[in-house]
Amino acid sequence: MSKTIYVDNAATTPVSERVLESMLPFFKEEYGNPSSIYSKGRQAKDALDEARQKVATALGCQPEEIFFTSCGTEADNWAVRGAAMHAAKKGKKHIITTSFEHHAILHTVAALEKQGFTATYISPNSEGLITVQDVASAIREDTGIVSIMYANNEIGTILPIAEIGKLCREKGIPFHTDAVQAIGNLPVNVVKDNIDMLSLSAHKINAAKGVGALYIKKGTVIDIFMEGGAQERTRRAGTENVAGIVGLGTAIEYAVGHLEERTAHKLALRDRYIDTVLSTISHSRLNGSRDKRLPGNTNISFEGVEGESLLLMLDMNGICASSGSACTSGSLDPSHVLMSIGLPHEIAHGSLRVTFGDQNTDEDVDAILDVLPKIIERLRSMSPLWEKIVAENR
Repeated sequence: MSKTIYVDNAATTPVSERVLESMLPFFKEEYGNPSSIYSKGRQAKDALDEARQKVATALGCQPEEIFFTSCGTEADNWAVRGAAMHAAKKGKKHIITTSFEHHAILHTVAALEKQGFTATYISPNSEGLITVQDVASAIREDTGIVSIMYANNEIGTILPIAEIGKLCREKGIPFHTDAVQAIGNLPVNVVKDNIDMLSLSAHKINAAKGVGALYIKKGTVIDIFMEGGAQERTRRAGTENVAGIVGLGTAIEYAVGHLEERTAHKLALRDRYIDTVLSTISHSRLNGSRDKRLPGNTNISFEGVEGESLLLMLDMNGICASSGSACTSGSLDPSHVLMSIGLPHEIAHGSLRVTFGDQNTDEDVDAILDVLPKIIERLRSMSPLWEKIVAENR
């Protein structure tokens, strides 16, 4: 195919032209250090303040509650570690999270467990959802932090964050949400959603990689993340990535300001793709709730197919997507997310995540729908597992 069709927007998104244009001056003319007191430094500081205000406006909070980081993973680490370490000083060393969080949360909690913390991992149901009652049942006297993702990065399921936040507020427990996939896809308001800490990432909303942010509600005390300077009000040292932060401000302002039309566009692509695939390819299933789902997310498993082979053949046809097999890490282990909702190994291995973005078109969907059934048919023709499935269904 002459055109590359990129439908892995949950992994990263292309930098938009408007974002790039807003960033360029800070690589060239306005290259000052925002901590410097001369004019170039003050100009950089003004740009930083403006971006912080844009992020705060998008989230419904105050600019002094926004702290810039290098990525969403850093924001997750800071929130969970910082809150856990502070709670431990009061004898509260219990953490609540879910079993299908991003590894930025799971690995952080696992590291804390090695330091003497305990954790409860709430498992989602077969639809990829959890309830407020699940969280309530997990709360203990020594619970120091609850961290539940806003929307899942693999299967796109949306969790009841406002209700969970309300519960945590009533119990006096700090509540953090990894909203990396939600920002720019869902209406998020940290006040209405009862959120104490929220992580986000620039490169998921058509800004540059290497920039993220952590919202910390005023009055929420967590340990400092990194020592060495007075940046980010002394709580996160290191010279700020001014160009990247400016890009984040531009991106989030546009994404939230045009949320309704952007959502409608992605929903139309998503629903047509899901309906067509499920109706035309046998032994396929949608992973995660159909209704409580991010507007651009699809995750479908195909029995008798290996995800890595599926990705490679799609790539040969100019289509970039992702799978439930962690093939990029050299591991053939199936996705922990798909396993958590009860999929057996062989079905989890044959999953395909297609995530639509602002730049995708109806023609992109047509092209995928044209080639995907042929690829599935070819892979199944070479699969001993598919022969077994066919035989069992005769």
